[in-house]
Amino acid sequence: MKVWDPLVRICHWTLAASVVLAWATQEGWGAWHEWIGYASLAVVAVRLPWGLMGTATARFVTFVRSPRETLAYARRVLAGDEERYLGHNPLAGWMIVLLLGNVLLVGLSGWLFTTDRYWGVKWVEDVHEGLSNSLMALVALHLAGVIFTSFRQRENLVATMLHGRKRPLH
Repeated sequence: MKVWDPLVRICHWTLAASVVLAWATQEGWGAWHEWIGYASLAVVAVRLPWGLMGTATARFVTFVRSPRETLAYARRVLAGDEERYLGHNPLAGWMIVLLLGNVLLVGLSGWLFTTDRYWGVKWVEDVHEGLSNSLMALVALHLAGVIFTSFRQRENLVATMLHGRKRPLH
């Protein structure tokens, strides 16, 4: 059944590509790196309102669970008896929040570094680099979660984010 609408999938893959390209152009690419960063910010600027008023599975309210529910789900994952979700599971929901928030902060700190007031200011550069490193750690955790969940639930989540369909819940 159809789960992910085209806008969610386009935002997902555009953001993934822009994060990879920004990482690859971090040294010596100047304007390219900046424009890729602006593209990342544009994706977040589209995805955030879509998370408030988009399709059911795109809305944050449908997949961002309370800390209590998320910890309970994490315990069930560790016990090997977690339920399958049609949309994002509680851990994935929080990962989306963390990834979007981190991309936003990386982009804003990068932009700040290009302004006259903060050009060449060491602490701004350090903040941007630290946020970039935390983004890479989150990306690694996201990929690990996708691989783990794909195997555990026998469902190719990468393919799901390409075509937008998942098998129905029982």
